[in-house]
Amino acid sequence: MTSFSSVLVANRGEIARRVILACRAAGLRSIAVYSDADADAPYVRLADDAVHLGPTSAAESYLSIERLLAAAKESGAEAVHPGYGFLSERAEFARAVVDAGLVFVGPTADVMDAMGRKDRARAIAERAGVPVTPHFDPTDVPADAYPVLVKAAAGGGGKGMRIVRAATDLAGAIDAAGREAAAAFGDDTLLVEKYVEAGRHVEVQVFGDTAGHVVHLFERDCSVQRRHQKVVEEAPAHGLTDALRRTLHDSSVALCREVGYTGAGTVEFLVADGRAYFLEMNTRLQVEHPVTEEITGLDLVQWQLAVAAGEPLPLTQDEITATGHAMEVRVYAEDPYAGFLPQAGDVLGVAWAEDARIEADLEPGAEVSTAYDPMLGKIVVAGTDREDARRRMVAALDDTGIFGVTTNLGFVRRLVAGDAFAAGEVHTAWLDSDAAAELLTPPVLPEEAARAAALLWARYEVAGTDDPFGVVDGWRSGADPAPLLVALTDEAGRRWSFGLTEDTGEDALAIIDRDGVTIAWQAQTWTLEVPDPMRGGHRTGAATDADLVSPMPGTVLRVDVAKGDAVTEGQQLGVVEAMKMELALVAPYDGIVTHVGAAPGDQVPIKHHLFTVDPNPPPSSASGAE
Repeated sequence: MTSFSSVLVANRGEIARRVILACRAAGLRSIAVYSDADADAPYVRLADDAVHLGPTSAAESYLSIERLLAAAKESGAEAVHPGYGFLSERAEFARAVVDAGLVFVGPTADVMDAMGRKDRARAIAERAGVPVTPHFDPTDVPADAYPVLVKAAAGGGGKGMRIVRAATDLAGAIDAAGREAAAAFGDDTLLVEKYVEAGRHVEVQVFGDTAGHVVHLFERDCSVQRRHQKVVEEAPAHGLTDALRRTLHDSSVALCREVGYTGAGTVEFLVADGRAYFLEMNTRLQVEHPVTEEITGLDLVQWQLAVAAGEPLPLTQDEITATGHAMEVRVYAEDPYAGFLPQAGDVLGVAWAEDARIEADLEPGAEVSTAYDPMLGKIVVAGTDREDARRRMVAALDDTGIFGVTTNLGFVRRLVAGDAFAAGEVHTAWLDSDAAAELLTPPVLPEEAARAAALLWARYEVAGTDDPFGVVDGWRSGADPAPLLVALTDEAGRRWSFGLTEDTGEDALAIIDRDGVTIAWQAQTWTLEVPDPMRGGHRTGAATDADLVSPMPGTVLRVDVAKGDAVTEGQQLGVVEAMKMELALVAPYDGIVTHVGAAPGDQVPIKHHLFTVDPNPPPSSASGAE
C-alpha cells in the first residue's frame, strides 16, 4: 500500500472544492493551487493550504506541469488529484507526478496513453470485444458513408469535432477540426467515423483497483448536448432493455480489464436502434459523477483516494446497488440564444436552490472571464423515479438565480420542463434540429414576471423599516386605496405600467436599485429599467443592423476585409476566438465595409464593434480616415 496524508488539488473551481471536501472527510490535508484570477476564490480559502501558480493564463498556471510540481514540493504534498479538465488526462503529467515521488490519484500514465487517445482506445476496444462504429481513412471516405463525424484523436469536450454530411464539405471540416484540435490539445490527428443519427449518449462509470478488481457503478444518460458538450445528465439511463444494459456494463468492465485500469473512469457509448457503439474512454472523474453518487449512495472521490493509496475497492460488484433516479444540470456562463457563446462579467448576485445538491464555487463579486471553461456549477437532484427527479429539477431551477452574467439557467429550465425531455425524446443532435427551434428562441418576458419586478421595485422604493406609510398598499385616509403607479421598460423597449394597491404577489429572486430591477423568473433573468425622461428612452448607443459586434470576449484571429471593401452576403469578414472556439463573422448582406474596429491579435470585450457593412453608403463613406 502507498499511504499519503496530503493531497495537492491540481485544479480550480467547483471540482477543486469537491476534492478538498473529500480530503477533509478522509482526514487528509488539502493544498489548493490558484492563478492570479483565482486568488480570492472560495475553494482557495476552503483548503488547508494554498500555493500561487502564476498568471491567469492556463498555460502559465493550471496547465504548467513544472509549476504544479513546484507547488507540490513547496507545500509538502504527497499525492496529486487532477480533477477533470486541464491536465487530468495528460499522461505526461501523471508520469511527471510519479517520477517526482508523488502519488497520482488516477490511472497509470501507460493506461492514459493507451485510452486517452480515441484512435488507440478504439483498437483496444475492438480487442476486448466492445462494439464500435465503422471508421474510414480521412483521405478515402466512401461516397455512401455520409454522414460522418470528424473528431480529434486526442482530448475531448467537443473540441475538434465536425459533422459532415456531404463529400464536398469534408476537406473544410478536416481543416477546421485539425486547427481546433491543435490549439486545444497540441495534436491535430483526426478520426473519421460513421455518424449515427439521433443517437443517445450513454456512459458507464467504472472503477478498478491495483489488485485487478474491476466493477461498474451503472450507467448515465448524457444525451442533452450543445457543441458536443453535455448540459443535462441523469442516472440511470432510461428506456434501455435489460440485454442492452448488460452489454454496456459487461463491455465496459471487459475494456478496463484489457488495459489493467485503476481508479475512476468512464466508458462512453452511442446508443441507437437498440445497439451500442463505443465512443471513447475518459480516464478521470467525470463532471457528472454526482448523479451516480446519488443513486448508489457512494462517494466516488473517496473511492479514488482509497484506490490511489493501494486499498482494494470498498465493494464487490454484487454489493453495489442503485435506487431512484438522479439528474444534474450544468450551469454555464453562455448565451443559449446566440449559439451558446461564452459570456463574461462580474457576478452581482447568486441564489442557489436550497432543496438541491449544489456543486459550485461561485460567490457575488466574482469575475467570470473566458480564460477558463464557462461552467459555473452544477445543480443535482434525486427522486423516486425519472419523473419525480425531473419535477424536482424544475423546482430547483425556479429557485436559482445568477445576476450580472448571462447564463443558460432559463434555457435548461425550459428544456427540462418541456414535453420532449419529459418523454425521453432528446438525443445528441436534438438541439441542432428543427425540433429545438422554439426552445432556442429567446423567451418573451411574461406579464407576471414584469408585475413581480414592479412590486419588488416599489417595495425597494417606498418601504421604510419603521414608517407605517412605507408599505405598498395604497392606503389613504377616508378614501379607497390609491394605486401606486409603477412604470418599467424591458430590454426589448416595451413599457410596462402597473397600478399597485396591495403588497401581495409571488416573491421572486432579484437585484434592485434606483434604476430598476433584474429579476430571475423561472430561472431566466430580465432587466427592467425605470424610464429616464431626461434621455427619452430605454437605451442609448445600441448597435444598428449594419454593425457586427463581438458575440463573446476573445481574441481576433483574422480580419479579412478593409474599410471600403465591397462584400457579398455571407462573406467572411473576420474570426474571433474564445475558449479555443472559432467564430466567423459574416456580412449580413451585400454592401460596403465602412468600419473595421480591430486587428488580428486584439483582445476584445463582448459586444465590441468590429465591423459595419452599409448596404447603401453615401459616396464618401467608402474611403478616408475615420
